[in-house]
Amino acid sequence: MFKQLFIKNRSFLSVVKLYKITMNLICHWQVVAASVTGKSHEKQNIPCQDAQGYKRLSNNQLIFAVADGAGSAKLADLGANIAVKIALETLEKQINSVDINIVWEDYLKLALNEALTAIQNESVTQEIEVRELATTLIIGIATPELVAVAQVGDGAIVVEDKTGNILELTIPASGEYLNETVFLVSSNAIETAQINLWLGQPKYLAAFSDGLQMLALKMPEGKPHHPFFSPLFKFVETITDETDAQEQLMGFLRSPRLTQRTDDDLTLILASFNP
Repeated sequence: MFKQLFIKNRSFLSVVKLYKITMNLICHWQVVAASVTGKSHEKQNIPCQDAQGYKRLSNNQLIFAVADGAGSAKLADLGANIAVKIALETLEKQINSVDINIVWEDYLKLALNEALTAIQNESVTQEIEVRELATTLIIGIATPELVAVAQVGDGAIVVEDKTGNILELTIPASGEYLNETVFLVSSNAIETAQINLWLGQPKYLAAFSDGLQMLALKMPEGKPHHPFFSPLFKFVETITDETDAQEQLMGFLRSPRLTQRTDDDLTLILASFNP
């Protein structure tokens, strides 16, 4: 009888342990993301030179990345995709490490550096100049208590807190001339990257490429345009089917409301934290 009781208790404890593990893995971030080819690229039969990606990690952590390949670069789309892929892989590896002394700035700089190294290696493989893979790069780590971000180039990241304040975490970085920006392969790009640690409880997040910045931000100061974000944040909060939500977001990015005002590639990541 004692043996049977022990086995039952052991089974019960196993179920409790599994339940706790499962609960720890449940992520309360709802996310939808999309990239679409701009009208100017469609007319020239050029592929979308934007790239984006995200991943939900344990402990309600979200990592994300947006890249915009340089229009003058022959393999801009490849450069953007490499940057996003390697940056996300690096962030995930660092966050899942056993190091308890987390320095978010170090995580972000390492991800930028690894992305740059991967692009440089690809240029050697392709036997081309590294500038032919030029791209901007935006990366971020979001938790229930903070958002840590880094950015090289244009585009931006905004956050809305629990009280409804919408704040810019990064702003578009301009170059010496009009419509010029900084690319990951530019000299001192990582040393001069925007890095920001926002301490607060994020309710909504948005990261986007430069194709949307004139619509989403009040330029030149780079302040968020509330009427642009408010309906989008409500949209991501009510997602029930991610595939359907992505199709709706792509439809929005291809809508006349946007395409009549910009012919550039468009990328948008939207996230909502619902504890």
